[in-house]
Amino acid sequence: MAEKKPIETSWTQKSDIMVAIFVLCIIVMMVVPLPPLLIDILIGANIMLAMMTILTVMYIGKAIDFSVFPSLLLLSTVYRLALEVSSSRLILLGRGGEVGIINAFGSFVVGGNYVVGIIIFTILTVIQLLVIVRGTTRVSEVSARFTLDSMPGKQMAIDADLNAGYITEQEALKRRIEIRKEADFYGAMDGAAKFVQGDVIAAIVIIIINIIGGLVVGVIMRGEPLVDAIRAYTTYTIGCGLSAQIPAFLISVATGIIVSRAASDRSLGTDLTKQLTSQPPVLWITSGGLLLLCLTPLPKAPLLLLSVVSAILGYMMSKTEKKKAIEEKEQAKKEELEKIKKPESVASLLMVDPMELEVGYGLIPFIDPEQGGDLLERITMLRRQSALEQGIIVPPIRIRDNIQLQPQTYIIKIRGVEAGRGTLKPEHYLAMKVKDDAPDLGGEETCEPTFGLPALWIPEEKKGFAEREGYTVVDPPSVVATHLTEIIRRHSSELLGKQEVQTMVENIKEKYPTVVTELIPEHLTLGELQKVLQNLLKEKVSIRNMVTILEALGDWAGKTKDPIILTEKVRQALFRQITQQYQSVDGTLKVITVDPKLEEQIAISIQGDRVVLEPTFASRILKELQDIIGKVGRDGYLPVILTTGRTRPYLVKLIQPVLPMMGVLSYDEIATEVKVISVGMIKV
Repeated sequence: MAEKKPIETSWTQKSDIMVAIFVLCIIVMMVVPLPPLLIDILIGANIMLAMMTILTVMYIGKAIDFSVFPSLLLLSTVYRLALEVSSSRLILLGRGGEVGIINAFGSFVVGGNYVVGIIIFTILTVIQLLVIVRGTTRVSEVSARFTLDSMPGKQMAIDADLNAGYITEQEALKRRIEIRKEADFYGAMDGAAKFVQGDVIAAIVIIIINIIGGLVVGVIMRGEPLVDAIRAYTTYTIGCGLSAQIPAFLISVATGIIVSRAASDRSLGTDLTKQLTSQPPVLWITSGGLLLLCLTPLPKAPLLLLSVVSAILGYMMSKTEKKKAIEEKEQAKKEELEKIKKPESVASLLMVDPMELEVGYGLIPFIDPEQGGDLLERITMLRRQSALEQGIIVPPIRIRDNIQLQPQTYIIKIRGVEAGRGTLKPEHYLAMKVKDDAPDLGGEETCEPTFGLPALWIPEEKKGFAEREGYTVVDPPSVVATHLTEIIRRHSSELLGKQEVQTMVENIKEKYPTVVTELIPEHLTLGELQKVLQNLLKEKVSIRNMVTILEALGDWAGKTKDPIILTEKVRQALFRQITQQYQSVDGTLKVITVDPKLEEQIAISIQGDRVVLEPTFASRILKELQDIIGKVGRDGYLPVILTTGRTRPYLVKLIQPVLPMMGVLSYDEIATEVKVISVGMIKV
């Protein structure tokens, strides 16, 4: 029998209940009279809370590590005001001397002189209100505004690092959460700083009311002598005010520290000590300056003592810096020797990125945002576009500079193998003819890298003229983005790995769990699903409609595992999408049909997953097809081939190597409401 685990009763697990009780007690304190001893304890707790708060602020590394501070500021302010209300009640009832802490502050701390007490309280209040609170409020406003304004830039920087492969998806998510927390914190601090300001003003009002009210109660209602009433009620009121204002002063200082902290991973004390004494010459110059002041009528003993202390600190820091430099050199030598001795780890060299973009050093300005480059932002949009159009998750594209390349050359790689390259000319535009009769621009002749079209590099001053004369003009980053888009479109089936398929399936499973669990892994493995999806992508069919794809596979996977047959069944389920993909502008579908005798000949020649035809016979088919395309191509459209579902996948394998842009559809993939126009027939 399994042993029962003890139920944890740690007080930290009941913290929500404790906070709720604390808030209710604050409300009770304002209404119910409290005994003097309890007020002493509560005032002591207020001082303890203020000390804990300022010490916590000094020890945290980043402001958001103390994200509860705005709420704590509100609760402590309300708690302090409730204490002042309870204390004021006792003072006005003539029992102020029974509260030990108030009595101590009113008599011992200010020397029993209520005039001195009023002056000290006024000085503390002025410092807190005019110096700390005003500065804190201003810093909070500026920090909140700048934090919110910088959010888009920080988000873009995260996207850029993610696209470049410097960070993972999990790290990017963590950074985004930190940015959101930082914005929420400074936004809350912008409003919470007003609590401190209101607390100081309320304390002044309470002091005035208590003194006036005490005199009225003491002199008029109780008949006490005026001098005795002034001394008693003023002393206790000042004691009450000081016992509240000193913790409030600590909280105000803590607020100022937390909103003025710069980003750091260390505590305030560590940063202050390290940065203030990091330069030994500063300490030596300070020591010399204090020695010069000794020549003036100022007291010489304290200045001489401080000068000696500064000189000693400077000497110690200089010695520490030299020792640290020697240790770093020795450590570097030791690490170098260890690196030479131990066998080289080549495991990291075995990793191949799904996509890479290597650029020459002359193209770095197109990538670096600090130099005005926006290529990283374009790549982010490109990945989004691929997800919308093709339905695939393009892995992060790693961008790196390669000094072995020509300065203005770039290479696109798929899994470490070059898939395309091009040459750009900074501060120029690529112009391509649209009209045959367009005038010559006199630029530098080149070849458009994506489709191999003739083009010209023209200077920026000719851009407007070229566009008016019928040229298509693009800037260099657009050339790279277009090339990347086409490479992704051509090689999308290679980019779709099992990990990407798993991610897509998990996303579908969140909203359509039945569709997934019914199919995977009972009827179809992840690898078999990957093959079907790759077959679709090879023929430029978007796999974004994964629900329909999985439902079609669920209907047929129990009957066959042949990826070719399953692909055909999925295509038939996506018939509207495929038809729309090849429709003309006028809504018609122009097709080239296949002679039934030729279809029969192809069907007979099917062996396994391919069709085996005599080379001369296959050449005649392709020649006939090219002749038909040549005749109808003058009208500015590319028809599709229409054949039976049985021969379609094998006809694709025959035609695609020669005519990769040619679409091949079966009769089952045509929507019934679409008008089909035959522009020719392949007959051999």
